[in-house]
Amino acid sequence: MQIQKLYIYLLLLVIANGYGQELNLPVFTQYLADNNFVVSPTYAGIGDNLKIRANGLTQWVGIKGAPDNQSIYGDARIADRTGVGLSLYNDRNGNTIQTGAKFSFAHHLTLDYYSKQYLSFGISYNINNFRVDTSKFHNGDGLPISNPLITDDRRTSNNNFDVGALYRFKGFFLSFNANNILSKKLDEKIRISEPNLLLNYQVYSGYTFRGPKKSGLEFEPSIYYQMFSSDRRSSTDVNFKFRKYNRNEDYFWAGISYRFLNDQFLKPLNIGPMVGFQKSIFYFGYAYQITTNELSAYNSGTHVVTIGLNFLQGISNCPCVQSAVRK
Repeated sequence: MQIQKLYIYLLLLVIANGYGQELNLPVFTQYLADNNFVVSPTYAGIGDNLKIRANGLTQWVGIKGAPDNQSIYGDARIADRTGVGLSLYNDRNGNTIQTGAKFSFAHHLTLDYYSKQYLSFGISYNINNFRVDTSKFHNGDGLPISNPLITDDRRTSNNNFDVGALYRFKGFFLSFNANNILSKKLDEKIRISEPNLLLNYQVYSGYTFRGPKKSGLEFEPSIYYQMFSSDRRSSTDVNFKFRKYNRNEDYFWAGISYRFLNDQFLKPLNIGPMVGFQKSIFYFGYAYQITTNELSAYNSGTHVVTIGLNFLQGISNCPCVQSAVRK
């Protein structure tokens, strides 16, 4: 009976994720791997490098058909106050698959030079391809379903936009983003039950400060909030990380993240550690998220691996694009 309940729970969860998945990629801890561009186009061009990050995310390891995601993020400065970015992704959740790209542009302003206050604006154009892999459907005996109504993988393409703003004051940062601001067009025959409102809001804020002189330590508490307009569900990440630099400005870092639904603070969705390092132009990060709901007995958690490269180091003439993160 317990196994039967688990199957029902998984089925409902996969269906809910399938409807909520489209144009809403999973955000776990990729943005904490020194890559804030994951959550906001406003970060494009901030920093002293052409930055590339490749992420591999495997959720609920041990459960067949669990969500799996691969993505590449790159951003660079193209002028003293302007940056561009590109992200490519492939996401699979059971039999639902989406691939796509985001093209981002950001412009950065100096509000006050002496107090180090900066304001940035960003926009992303998104193109998304969504399909259901009907070749995986079967009758329970391993043989494909030969139903003429189940054809063409239900392929669709959507275009959308994200907009955001970022305020920085010394080590403090606060970004606000509205993602997927356009409603999705639905097929009147086959997709009428899906929500057409994909709009969601994200707030990311934190503070970066250094430890005692000559310690090489840097600390960064932060929070990440996300709310979906379609059903008002929302979640929050509470994070803490630190970096330890050596004389060559290489560093290693470690931290922890705690995610919860906003009406269930004491019942975390995920909690887990993060570690990583940067050596010359090479970057590596790993995060492990422990599942704390009913699925915890059937999987070994969620794993996120980040590999990155920093190219073309060069400091801008404008401090508005110089990162608070030490280089």
